[in-house]
Amino acid sequence: MMQIGSTLPAHNLHLFQARRAGFYCSGSPLNPVNRNPVQKPENISTEMTKTHLYNLEKLLHKQSHPTPPSDPEPTRNGENKTRGILESLSLNRVWPEMKAAEEMSPRHLNRLQRLLSMSAEYSPRNNLGSRWREYHGSNDWDGLLDPLDENLRREVVRFGEFIQAAYHCFHSNPATSDEDGQWPRHVSIPDRSYKVTKSLFATSSIGLPKWVDDVAPDLGWMTQRSSWVGYVAVCDDKREIQRMGRRDIVIALRGTATCLEWAENARDLLVPISDQNDNQQPKVECGFLSLFKTRGTHIPSLAESVVEEIQRLIEKYKGENLSITITGHSLGAALALLVGDELSSKCAEDGMPPVAVFSFGGPRVGNRAFANRLNSRNVKVLRVVNSQDVITQVPGIFVSEKLDKKLRESGAGKLLNTLDNSMPWAYAHVGTELRIDTKMSPFLKPDADVACCHDLEAYLHLVDGFLASNCPFRPNAKRSLWRLLNEQRSNIKRLYTSKAKALTLNNLQRDGFMSTCLPSPS
Repeated sequence: MMQIGSTLPAHNLHLFQARRAGFYCSGSPLNPVNRNPVQKPENISTEMTKTHLYNLEKLLHKQSHPTPPSDPEPTRNGENKTRGILESLSLNRVWPEMKAAEEMSPRHLNRLQRLLSMSAEYSPRNNLGSRWREYHGSNDWDGLLDPLDENLRREVVRFGEFIQAAYHCFHSNPATSDEDGQWPRHVSIPDRSYKVTKSLFATSSIGLPKWVDDVAPDLGWMTQRSSWVGYVAVCDDKREIQRMGRRDIVIALRGTATCLEWAENARDLLVPISDQNDNQQPKVECGFLSLFKTRGTHIPSLAESVVEEIQRLIEKYKGENLSITITGHSLGAALALLVGDELSSKCAEDGMPPVAVFSFGGPRVGNRAFANRLNSRNVKVLRVVNSQDVITQVPGIFVSEKLDKKLRESGAGKLLNTLDNSMPWAYAHVGTELRIDTKMSPFLKPDADVACCHDLEAYLHLVDGFLASNCPFRPNAKRSLWRLLNEQRSNIKRLYTSKAKALTLNNLQRDGFMSTCLPSPS
């Protein structure tokens, strides 16, 4: 039997005076036999204290595969009925070395086991009903971002998973054939209430010499000019339509994957997006516009495909409440803005539904005139930005939007407006920003590398745990860490990578999640 009350140093006893009487109750895992309280000895050994705490640490670690219990009912005073002696002790206050053990104690172990499993557990989907326009950006998400509204958090994560499905579909079959444009590809969308209606392709205006394909024929997809970049899907479930308050049309776009797409990203000079000639001419990055407007040999351009499909769906569901949600990551986030601009221009006469863009890790796309044009056309944009993601800070002269704002407010606005129209790198971000930070996660290393900070799964992990800019990571975050561990293991704190080793492949197969796991691209 281990009696902590009789082995603690005298200068730490005040931490337990209020709980001392309850410690010797019957049924305690540390003292299962009814006994009278033991008198405190006069001389206490520090080495004995260390020994007993070491034994307690082994007790906390001995259960490698706990069975998640059902949620206990709260008592009248709001306390948990199952709160035990170990929860009351707060051992990390007594001994600094016990902090890690406290995080791995039974009161946290079940949650950690769930987070490190492939369990597809989500935050609850509430009925959006009459507020769907607000969550879709009608008021630029005013009052919903800091603190982050729980319904908006769930919607943002859900739209990110549409992008993950696009990555998974492309990497499972990256090559493009002449027949690809005729039928939509099969996409494993996590949200089964949506049905894919159209495959989308992006084509580069530049190409590589033929000898490159001859040298590496197995990597021909890396040098192909036209590549599958995303899809259009429409909600086809009556119950989900009722929950959301409308029938939603999603356009999901993946990030950079081929050599020519990387080459287009490097063409960062601003070029006019239209033939409009005035002092405030909208301009966008040359490479992004090339991928958006260029036609393939047997495939229409991304701009043509999107407009044609959206016009068809608007006509098909005429008379219903519709919304258009465009979501993309990295390059897909840039193309999403161009899609929103094109739809607001070409489909306005067809009774255009509300258009919202949810982007993750998106670079700057155009100048201030382009941003103003999107705002004037009522295209709502929510940019999810990781403070450590360098991709969100390029291209452009100004690294920080805060600096640009201060300069404009200081009286230099006219000079900056002149530079916007004449400088080839005068970029500006569009829309409302939801800023997250890698350092807020208790699972990620604060010095995580560039790939991790830009990774889509890392973005979804941070959004799922975000409460507010002045709050820590939410303790009841639902998203599993398994995908993040697979892709960014070197950026996960050692405490969680070591615990993840206890989850064997057999356990994962037994849980039945192997077939539905969509890998997060890095």
